[in-house]
Amino acid sequence: MSIETLRHDVERLWAAGAAASKEEGREVFARLRAALSAGIVRAAAPDAASPTGWAVNSWVKQGILLGFRFGDLVNASMDHGKWPFFDKDTLPLRSFDAGSGVRLVPGGSSVRDGAYLAPGVIAMPPMYVNIGAYVGEGSMIDSHALVGSCAQVGARVHVSAAAQIGGVIEPVGALPVIIEDEVLVGGNTGIYEGAVVKARAVIGAGTIITGSTPVYDLPNGRVIRPEDGQPLVIPEGAVVVPGARAVTEGPGVEWKLSLATPVIVKYRDSRTDTRTELERWIR
Repeated sequence: MSIETLRHDVERLWAAGAAASKEEGREVFARLRAALSAGIVRAAAPDAASPTGWAVNSWVKQGILLGFRFGDLVNASMDHGKWPFFDKDTLPLRSFDAGSGVRLVPGGSSVRDGAYLAPGVIAMPPMYVNIGAYVGEGSMIDSHALVGSCAQVGARVHVSAAAQIGGVIEPVGALPVIIEDEVLVGGNTGIYEGAVVKARAVIGAGTIITGSTPVYDLPNGRVIRPEDGQPLVIPEGAVVVPGARAVTEGPGVEWKLSLATPVIVKYRDSRTDTRTELERWIR
């Protein structure tokens, strides 16, 4: 069945609201989940005409929400009953085989069915990838890391230990978090609210970026802010680290307070490339 037919079915069921058929809804969602797992459809896709370089596929997010709506809560378990859980029966976990090319290291990791992991992806335990997410070839999701619902992670990306790539399902028209190719996401980093990190950027350990965070670009003497109606975009090759700026109003001045803020300290060069190249040795 074509993608256009799948899209039409999702949009029709979404528009029907409470009057939609549960049986049909479950069948359509199962088809969508299979297409997402295969990487045939995505929650967002590159779009050269967009200010961010990406466009959201709202119908895909609508379809994922239909899966929640039409699912029944059930008792289930993994590994012969060792790990019990209670969840919607429309949202099972995904399994992999040798033909997938995915290396899922044992130790408590989980990947939702409806998430795509390309050949060459390495998942270190414990980590979690939620439904609608896309992880490109050769990327690594490190221990205690999260790739949230509908997040799009490019090829040869390293999502370091304890990094959080936030999920964005609602509103359905909102762009999810985008991490483009060859980005290094440092440990304990948080990227949320549909922020876009362009190719080859380096996000230093402990940096927090949201869709509305101002970022101070020292090399170019500017403050990067999201455009109207658009999320924040971290430029290609930017090296971003945690920083602080002084409070200039109210009691904060007397108390000498400062607020955390991301700072671009440089743009990626041969020295940065040499340092980030070290991660390839563990592959």
